[in-house]
Amino acid sequence: MKISDRFWSASPEELKKGYIEEEAQYICLICGKKIEKGMIYPGEGILYEAGRYIRVHIEEAHGSVFEYLVQLDKRITGLTDHQKSLLQLFYQGKSDGEVQKEMGIGSASTIRNHRFVLKEKERQAKVFLALMELLKDKNKRSPGYLPPHKTAGMIDDRYNITQEEREKVLKTYFPEGTDGLLKTLDMKEKNKLIVLREMTKRFEDEKFYNEKEVNEILKTAHEDFVTLRRYLIEYGFIDRKPDGSRYWLKEGLPEMEEENMDRKKELKQQYKEMKTQGGVFQIRNLKNQKVFVDSIPNLKMKTGKLMLLRSGGYKNRQLQEDWNQFGEDAFVFEVLEVLEEKSDGFFDKADELKKLKTKWIEKLQPFGERGYNQPDKRK
Repeated sequence: MKISDRFWSASPEELKKGYIEEEAQYICLICGKKIEKGMIYPGEGILYEAGRYIRVHIEEAHGSVFEYLVQLDKRITGLTDHQKSLLQLFYQGKSDGEVQKEMGIGSASTIRNHRFVLKEKERQAKVFLALMELLKDKNKRSPGYLPPHKTAGMIDDRYNITQEEREKVLKTYFPEGTDGLLKTLDMKEKNKLIVLREMTKRFEDEKFYNEKEVNEILKTAHEDFVTLRRYLIEYGFIDRKPDGSRYWLKEGLPEMEEENMDRKKELKQQYKEMKTQGGVFQIRNLKNQKVFVDSIPNLKMKTGKLMLLRSGGYKNRQLQEDWNQFGEDAFVFEVLEVLEEKSDGFFDKADELKKLKTKWIEKLQPFGERGYNQPDKRK
């Protein structure tokens, strides 16, 4: 499986989240989907701002970052199939005894030993990363590799290009200088990437071209401008509309056409007009009937609560532990009461939600064996 350059450039924290944040957008490290900041995105009847929607996208499209990473090839993870299976079961919150039964190997102590081995692997990885960072800081003789162009689709050995290699290739294929004629289009893949990247300098950033204008520019480099144009598109340097009426440098313009602007306005208007209903809900454990009571300003945003539980980051640790133990199917999300909002006069929604939550907590007493809430110690 080929991995994008963004994946390899991401920090451990970004890999853990599954996306990177740039100045104007979020980019999914798994599929490359771009979520533009300032936009409102619809999902399951809810409108999300960009920062929230990228997380919704990852969950809906890929399940979880963990599942994606653990299924990568051994050459990438360094893990055996056996170790991957163990990690998946550990991630599901299974005990050593449960893992032993499911895998049918050794005993519970055997599983504990496997946990220790994986922990050792983690420590070794941390030390190795530190060593490589120190090596880069110290060894100034290491060849300086050119970073791949930002719009490169998949990164492989063709992109292992040093500055010296670049200068040599350009001198060979542009004997009259890089503004002159290209000697030939018959070249190795690695050299082709260098040449095509240089060709983009003949185009202006943030400018649209029609096909005739593109052809005229490429004719200044080679008579077979059609093939050269095709290469620039195939290798991700130039993009175009499906009908060929408009071309642009991919690094120079966002991948968005003006026809999308109306859609943007429409989504923003939907967001403004959408009336949200707050209320009080409970998350009920079907195994032991324990409940967790809380309030939320928009009941349609229950997906966010479920996402936190699925990712293991819910604020109530007892609820999270039972979720990990029993699984998602053992819980239900139930609305207890919808907040009635006043249309006239002053209305403090946050304060009214707090009162409504207090009312239901006093009614249900979800403490101890009956629930996951903690008693208010101030009373």
